[in-house]
Amino acid sequence: MPPALPRLIARRVPRISLATMETLVVDHPLVAHKLTVLRDVGTDSPTFRRLADELVTLLAYEATRHVRVTEWSVQTPVALAKGVRLAQPCPLVVPILRAGLGMLEGMTRLLPTAEVGFLGMIRNESTLQAETYATRLPDDLSGRQVYVVDPMLATGGTLTAAIQFLFDRGADDVTALCLLAAPEGIAYMDQAFNGSGKPIRLVTAALDERLNEHGYIVPGLGDAGDRLYGVV
Repeated sequence: MPPALPRLIARRVPRISLATMETLVVDHPLVAHKLTVLRDVGTDSPTFRRLADELVTLLAYEATRHVRVTEWSVQTPVALAKGVRLAQPCPLVVPILRAGLGMLEGMTRLLPTAEVGFLGMIRNESTLQAETYATRLPDDLSGRQVYVVDPMLATGGTLTAAIQFLFDRGADDVTALCLLAAPEGIAYMDQAFNGSGKPIRLVTAALDERLNEHGYIVPGLGDAGDRLYGVV
């Protein structure tokens, strides 16, 4: 039996609970279509990269629903119009290397003024624990909204370690974007951050059935890094 899941929301996030991670599975036919092609073992790497890029932009639309803004007025050809613009400090997008690089352009297309940091983490295939091998981030992330991009949420170990790393540097609001998620990974993250008092959101295109004995998502789409860039 899969573990009990935290609160699951489709399409919209009306309020953000600070007590537990909130998960949004985006329910949209274009998202479902592109994900179906990504799953297909016959989809080649160039097509996989293009569709992953397009899919991330669709997910980013929902993921940025709570991006911070400030009031701003502009002069139209007719009259003064009240509006908003992105607040400072600007959002930070952090791909988890290497597979997260395949999601970066799709995210920054929607947030072109965002800054980009890099976090190199890999799952030890024996212990299934996350190990950090590279960082390129500001030392102080105080007051920053951060968007972490990683194609797969499997056991949850890598994403949990990445988010904790960002919190340790001062980030106060983190949203993770994943193409796919497993129930075990969501439950692990929810338990890890329960009561943290900080907004943590997960936006994904699908919640799959389970993990297999090797810690891979079923039915999944295989190794996202290999399918994006080839086996190296």
